[in-house]
Amino acid sequence: MADRRDARFDLSLVIPVFNEEGSLRALFAEVEPVLRSVTAEYEVVFVNDGSRDGSAAVLASLAAVNPRVRVIHLDRNHGLSSALRAGFLAAQGQIIASMDADLQNDPADLPKLVRAVQDGADMACGWRRDRKDPFVKRISSKVANGWRNWRMGTSIHDVTCPLKVLRREVREVFYPFHGMHRFLPTLAEMAGFRVVEVPVGHRPRLHGESKYGVWNRVFRGMRDLKAVKWMRDRRMTYKVVDRPPGGAAE
Repeated sequence: MADRRDARFDLSLVIPVFNEEGSLRALFAEVEPVLRSVTAEYEVVFVNDGSRDGSAAVLASLAAVNPRVRVIHLDRNHGLSSALRAGFLAAQGQIIASMDADLQNDPADLPKLVRAVQDGADMACGWRRDRKDPFVKRISSKVANGWRNWRMGTSIHDVTCPLKVLRREVREVFYPFHGMHRFLPTLAEMAGFRVVEVPVGHRPRLHGESKYGVWNRVFRGMRDLKAVKWMRDRRMTYKVVDRPPGGAAE
């Protein structure tokens, strides 16, 4: 895996895309001035996760007029974990951010999360205190978050909030398995990284359709939790020390 020395940008923003042609131009129009306010050295990495609408054409037009835009195309629709991981590995920034393409996240919240990382956190997660989603979606997310926290002994309010900012090194905990995007804060903490939450806004969906329902939000998440809990319980915790335990070095 590449290290910080090959990073060309201060900040990379990764945006997974699946059938979001109606929101992409408006999204980029909001995102670009926010990123410029944070740093002059930024890039936007769109990951086209097998879109079947006109998303690819819109992304191509954005990249054609702005050299800070990069587009990655997956061979077919693989899901959010794959799209995010592909974008994270391709990102060239020392700090990597992520958000959804559906305009429900407010790009104006990004600087708050970036500052949290610059101030010492390894990962800053958005916390949507006032979600603008249908009742069933809000309840299923609340149940899933509560179940994860109870089983893992954590206290993260909104683990699946798409708005996240992390140091480049943290991407190493993004293991290549479906569903791992739901556990990134937990995996980061398990690896010894410092994770903080930052309250962010949330907006009603104007374009496209939600990719998640009760089944893949709650029940698949509960199944994946077993694997993450196994990793936590079986993780290595050794430390290399200067002297042998219980005595002086020979």
